[in-house]
Amino acid sequence: MLRVKKRIALVAMCVVSAACVGQPHGTPTRVIIPRGASFGQATDSLARGGLVGWPKTFRLYGRLTGGDRNIKPGTYLLKHGTPWNAIIGALNGGHGLVNTVTIPEGYTIAQITPLLAKTLKVPTDSVTAAVSDTALLARLDVPNKTLEGYLFPDTYAFPVGTTARQAVREMVYSFERRWRPDWDSSVADLKINRNDLVTMASIVEREARLPEERPVIAAVYYNRLKRGMLLQADPTVQYALGHHVGRVLYKDLTIDSPYNTYVHKGLPPGPVASPGVASLAAAANPANVPYLYFVATRDGHHEFRMTLEQHTDAVREVRATMPKRPPTRMLAMATPSSASKSASASAKTAPRATSKSSRTTSKAPAKTAKSSSAKTSAKTPAKSTTKKTSTTAKKRTSGTTSTGR
Repeated sequence: MLRVKKRIALVAMCVVSAACVGQPHGTPTRVIIPRGASFGQATDSLARGGLVGWPKTFRLYGRLTGGDRNIKPGTYLLKHGTPWNAIIGALNGGHGLVNTVTIPEGYTIAQITPLLAKTLKVPTDSVTAAVSDTALLARLDVPNKTLEGYLFPDTYAFPVGTTARQAVREMVYSFERRWRPDWDSSVADLKINRNDLVTMASIVEREARLPEERPVIAAVYYNRLKRGMLLQADPTVQYALGHHVGRVLYKDLTIDSPYNTYVHKGLPPGPVASPGVASLAAAANPANVPYLYFVATRDGHHEFRMTLEQHTDAVREVRATMPKRPPTRMLAMATPSSASKSASASAKTAPRATSKSSRTTSKAPAKTAKSSSAKTSAKTPAKSTTKKTSTTAKKRTSGTTSTGR
């Protein structure tokens, strides 16, 4: 009997000794310990993550040390090679716990702020201050007041206690890590700066629904810029409004903002959302196509055209595939003669080719309202033009185009 006890004691000493040996290394592995999980279930999670090589022995170690009695649930970041006693200590003390948050592509700072504040359990004001970090703005050479567009969309695991400033810096560093050196060459070739490229990418992010169309949509906007045409991009109007709207209305097109590309030529002052790698790549490498217009179809893809006449035909064809509804007048995209006179004119008469009835969106020309309206709305009763007619919300309804995500 005495010999058996000695053997058990010897085994226990070996287990304890082995548990204290190891050197943490490599990238941390994320392990989730569900609420209410037993030590055995926690061990299984650690084994699946490759953090524990001998699950049965680890369970025994937990029983011998008493570390199996008070594990805290949550998401942990632990490195391979971490000694067992350190793992047990982390589970008992909640060390290594992280808060995970996913920032979707196309989110704006207005959407990111409350999400980040909730995840980090910090005041919203602290996030608002962090996204206006002057040191980061100077480092990125951003001419705007916030880091809009530079908080890279990704899934982040922030250790418990992370401050808003630390989290924002990590998101900016993620943007810098994803930025490709060849994009700097593209910036020079396109005769723009990095802020312009990120701005274009943000518009593409909010417009595109199919990955393969991103470079083509970028090309349409670059082509319009080269010809001195207004971009007339709904995502910029959405951003100018300062809050999310399901649909862009006529009255929205008159908003006095440098981000209103229905009134102001060129790109807006800065990004209107956080673009992902695909949209950044599209903005850096636009397709070699001559298109100036596009209209969204019911299934989400876009029809691209070179001339207003071709575009008008495309709009008609798209509408023919839509469910029959009371006709509404198409929204115009005529180029205003001046900023003061154009707001109301473009809102009422320009051939936007987007209507509630057709749920289509197009980019139309910088031409006069007289010539374009004759081509696009002559057959539509005037009484059908109401404030309810609008551009439609992208991502919410199939075949619509807008800025909402």
